[in-house]
Amino acid sequence: LRTVLGRKLPSAAMAPTMSKLSARRGGVVRCQAVSKPGSSTPLLNTVVAAPSDVLIPAYCDDTTRTLRRKTRTVTIGNVKVGSEHPVVKQTMLTTDTRDVQATIDEAKRCADAGAEMVRITVQGLREAEAAMEIRNGLFKDGYDTPLIADIHFNPKAALKVADAFEKIRVNPGNYADGRKKFEEITYEDPADYQRELDDIEETFTPLVLKCKEMGRAIRIGTNHGSLSARTLSYFGDTPKGMVESAFEFARICRKHDYHNFVFSMKASNPLVMVQAYRLLASEMYKEGWDYPLHLGVTEAGEGEDGRMKSSIGIGALLLDGLGDTVRVSLTEAPELELAPCAVLTALGEKAAAGYETAVPFEEKLRDFRSYDRREVELPEQREGDSLDYRGICHRDGSVFGSLTVDAAASMSESQLYTNLGCKTVVGMPFKDIATVDSIYFTDGGVPPSSNAELRRTFRRLMESNVHVICDEAALTADPMDGAVAVYNLSALDGSAPSLPEGCERFAVRFDGTEDAAAFETLAAMCKSPESRPAVLFAQADTSKGSRMHTMRRAFELVKASGIDVPVVHVALYEDGEVTLDEFVIRTGAEVGGCLVDGLGEGVCVKTDAVPMDDARRISFGLLQGCRMRNTKTEFISCPSCGRTLFDLQEVTAQIASRTGHLPGVSVAIMGCIVNGPGEMADADFGYVGGAPGKVDLYVGKEVVKRAIPNEEACDALIDLIKEYGRWKEPDSEEEEAEAVAA
Repeated sequence: LRTVLGRKLPSAAMAPTMSKLSARRGGVVRCQAVSKPGSSTPLLNTVVAAPSDVLIPAYCDDTTRTLRRKTRTVTIGNVKVGSEHPVVKQTMLTTDTRDVQATIDEAKRCADAGAEMVRITVQGLREAEAAMEIRNGLFKDGYDTPLIADIHFNPKAALKVADAFEKIRVNPGNYADGRKKFEEITYEDPADYQRELDDIEETFTPLVLKCKEMGRAIRIGTNHGSLSARTLSYFGDTPKGMVESAFEFARICRKHDYHNFVFSMKASNPLVMVQAYRLLASEMYKEGWDYPLHLGVTEAGEGEDGRMKSSIGIGALLLDGLGDTVRVSLTEAPELELAPCAVLTALGEKAAAGYETAVPFEEKLRDFRSYDRREVELPEQREGDSLDYRGICHRDGSVFGSLTVDAAASMSESQLYTNLGCKTVVGMPFKDIATVDSIYFTDGGVPPSSNAELRRTFRRLMESNVHVICDEAALTADPMDGAVAVYNLSALDGSAPSLPEGCERFAVRFDGTEDAAAFETLAAMCKSPESRPAVLFAQADTSKGSRMHTMRRAFELVKASGIDVPVVHVALYEDGEVTLDEFVIRTGAEVGGCLVDGLGEGVCVKTDAVPMDDARRISFGLLQGCRMRNTKTEFISCPSCGRTLFDLQEVTAQIASRTGHLPGVSVAIMGCIVNGPGEMADADFGYVGGAPGKVDLYVGKEVVKRAIPNEEACDALIDLIKEYGRWKEPDSEEEEAEAVAA
């Protein structure tokens, strides 16, 4: 066990219990096999390695292109799940399972919308008894869509429902351990730990044997928010703990030669979710396992934000070739989850089809086991500057507005300011919390000097720290004072470029196909203030590879050459290429797939299908979903199911309308207690259904108010936010403008 990936580890690493270790800055976390107390079965642990001692294991077949991870086939009714089959789309019903006809009707709507499997909550024996009626009713109506029982806390219900449903989802954190408790447990005697594992095996084995006998499938579905107290004591709420929790159950399945199961590693935080699935896949490679993966971001929320967070997590993994079945969890009617599912699976299938002309590269510097943003130097002010250029980029992540000359000329001055997110005082623009940082004329043009009114508008914006960026050729032909000139990386020779008249800063654009020498030239330029660009544009050439992989290649060269200039991803979609929903999902997957690895410091996205104001809002949502820059309240809301104790869609809308103006504050809205406290570890405040008609309020993991009547709970939540000093009254337009002006 001291040998990991061919390397000898010190004896100290083989301690019988595991301590929580965190990576030093500049180091990496390495997974390591360590003996379980009282057993020879390996657990996962971490050691901190110096940057010069990096040994990164594989988590997918190829990180430079989309290559589907090879898995065995798992049979779920008439559906096959695995790498030899298309990615399967599924959803979860919201009806009370005891209402048989309502459940049948909703299942049929979902199947008609494209669901290939449907999950149904089975919280007790009464719901399990209804399961056979539901199954037979669907068969009678000509629907053979496989049904999945969602089990928490109740092994007896799992055994009973296996008679009717084709698949059983078990949560390792509460199947045998009960409700999650945030307790630190010290195992001074290894036998104590082993006894708990023996109890799990005794409880879970009957279901394994029954599913093996009947040809049923199991999903071992770990949730970040519902790890057992035992797992929390060893690992905390971490991806390592999530993987080990699932492996405990998988080893029991394998002990009984049962292999018709899949894994999932869900979290409400897309970064945690992505890291957990990658770690799971990596550990399966080490073990020689080939079980399929079910992908999902839990408690993603509703509308645009829910689709964005799901796309960041699911999309990044699909583009890595991971994932065999998908659910997009939304706080909406379940049939509405299938359209984004279809867009995501199609994106993964297209990428997996490959690109004949993809530029090959070897990736050495990205470590999937840790999230660490690049250290960059933002633009600095220089003596003699006519404008304040420090606002070109934002320290937490930049949003650049994509604009064309024709579009700018077609808007009134006030419309343009509104689309850019500016506030105004007596007609003059001011930057607000969600104003674009800069404007990039992506058509290659420049506001013409012949249009004095348009030039005056953009001058006002530049004086308000919203900068204008145009191609060098256009500025040479028609100079514009204070504009930032863009040069192609391939055109630079290592010396400071001769800027167009009136320009004091420049930017550099690359498409990801350039060679290492070009980036080394750029790195040398960055060492001198006169030849250092203010910002870099990553505008991928997607004819030669997927956007995510093309940019991975570019960032490998950026990192290797030591470039510390902020990089903004530019994703421009052709006319008719995407709809509004597809735009959200594509940007989340293709750009977010880079941002979750710390590759990039900003975004500039555009499609003619989406108005500029919407593109700006989506861009800020992308940064917030990637845990970079908060410009609004973060909501973590579950998608509803038969356990839900209030109308989630109605309550979520009510809370969002009254608390959505609190950037930096996160609110969890949970229909029941199943994942509530754990997933709320990622939230400041929690609103959880505690009993029919009653709500419990949380601060972090701690319940602070119980049994509040539903009709009073929203007001009580606001009072709680006020009590903890996180509230501010929503400003009127006039008050906002006066505050900014002051």
